[in-house]
Amino acid sequence: MSTTSVRKSSRQSAQAPTAPSPRGRVIFVGTGPGDPDLLTLGAIAALADAGAVILDSELQQELLQHPAITLNPEAEVATLGPTEAGKPLTPSARAKLVLKHAATGARVVRLVTGDPFLDNGVADEAAACVRGGIDFEVVPGVSRLTAVPEYAGVDLNHGGGVHFVSAPDGRFTKTATAQWAAAATLVVSTKAGVVGDLAAAALAAGRPESDPALITLHGGSTEQTSLPTTLAELPATLKTTRARGTDPVHVVLGVAVEQRDQLSWYESKPLFGWRVLVPRTKDQAAPMVARLRTYGAHSEEVPTISVEPPRSPLQMDKAIRGLVEGRYEWVAFTSVNAVRAVKEKFSEYGLDARAFSGLKVAAVGEVTSKALQAWGIEPDLVPSGEQSAAGLAAEFPPYDDVLDPINRVFLPRADIATETLAAALVELGWEVEDVTAYRTVRAAPPPAAIREAIKTGRFDAVVFTSSSTVRNLVGIAGKPHASTVVAAIGPATAKTCAEHGLRVDVMAGKPSAVDLADALAAFAAERRDALIAAGDPVLRPSQRKPNSRRRT
Repeated sequence: MSTTSVRKSSRQSAQAPTAPSPRGRVIFVGTGPGDPDLLTLGAIAALADAGAVILDSELQQELLQHPAITLNPEAEVATLGPTEAGKPLTPSARAKLVLKHAATGARVVRLVTGDPFLDNGVADEAAACVRGGIDFEVVPGVSRLTAVPEYAGVDLNHGGGVHFVSAPDGRFTKTATAQWAAAATLVVSTKAGVVGDLAAAALAAGRPESDPALITLHGGSTEQTSLPTTLAELPATLKTTRARGTDPVHVVLGVAVEQRDQLSWYESKPLFGWRVLVPRTKDQAAPMVARLRTYGAHSEEVPTISVEPPRSPLQMDKAIRGLVEGRYEWVAFTSVNAVRAVKEKFSEYGLDARAFSGLKVAAVGEVTSKALQAWGIEPDLVPSGEQSAAGLAAEFPPYDDVLDPINRVFLPRADIATETLAAALVELGWEVEDVTAYRTVRAAPPPAAIREAIKTGRFDAVVFTSSSTVRNLVGIAGKPHASTVVAAIGPATAKTCAEHGLRVDVMAGKPSAVDLADALAAFAAERRDALIAAGDPVLRPSQRKPNSRRRT
């Protein structure tokens, strides 16, 4: 056998290289002080690609609901909860959980409040990853040390230099406090339970008892509370609040606090601290909730309807087959639920958005349009004016037997939907296949605590986006209290409120959820200005409850 043939035989017998096992990776992502809008583009991109997400606490669940975040539905979400004794996990215990997820080959996103290294000291966890053979990276976040004072209205550059102290362990040694007296402004992030020790250390370092002070709890969230005081009175001021569960707290000492009255922008937002009831599901309410948050409100979604498949699937089955076979010229979607119902039917048949090729697609409004775009479908028609069935009908093109090869429209809708759009399309010359794509039934009552809050006025406002939300909320939870501000999306919804004995305080200028949020904020701003002009304290509606039931 020749040398050449031996080499050839060896190459033929060599095994093909095997693919290496997936290697896990840990990304420490800073989330800022608490406001979901402070997430960076890097944080959003990391979450979109995560195989597992590990939270600092359950409070970070709200971040995952932000409209900008698209989380892999298969991603596992875990929380670094306290020990059985109620104490925080040690760095080694946290690292053990992180490595457990990374060992599966997953990309693990470890969400860290504030900035990973500056605020939370996760260097020990990162070092453990290295020892465990796992690569890591850091996505910096907005630091709480700078963000919380700014959210409290403090100009840190006012009056001279600033000294920052992150003391999560609450230790204030003489060496650590040596520079405190010389700083024009001192910013300290620490635990509520050691604020007395902080005040003693600042006095011992040479800061005066009269030093202006500001302590901020729940910094960067819609529950933020800032308390002006002096260094000497700092411990006593904190004792007047319910500081349990507020760690970390942020204390600012020095001249920068003096301008706070003029610069307090966050806590003076028109809806700041308002508890707003939104009678819709989380996915439907997302745009409104995001807008309300920009005004400082905290929203609580209470579903009033439950969406279920039609009693018989035959009509939808026939329509989907007709769609694939080219039976329709248009498909008109009047709700996100209609999009979801058709998408679920497509999944049953093994179809995807490509089946819409050659079809024209209409959406009743921007929210429905975005649901279609998320599916990969760009609508051909979205009303530029009123975003409703009537608005869509007003802009829908008439049937043209020259330009339109097919005169049929597929209209998937709810079982209780009105026939406004179908009748209008028939008048335009179209043949409409009006198909029940889903049923809406009244949802189960909310938890007892929510029902009690609704009836006793612990909600500051309720926003109704349709007549059905009024009827169903009253049916499952009772009427809102007389003190609760009632906001309605339009005249029809306002009329239904009146029929149920509710006086409407706010009505949207346009029939959209975002415009309704804007209208509520404008109402709150006028109310606030009127209270200030009258010399009255600016209290939320839930803090000024009349004794009588609301009447029209």
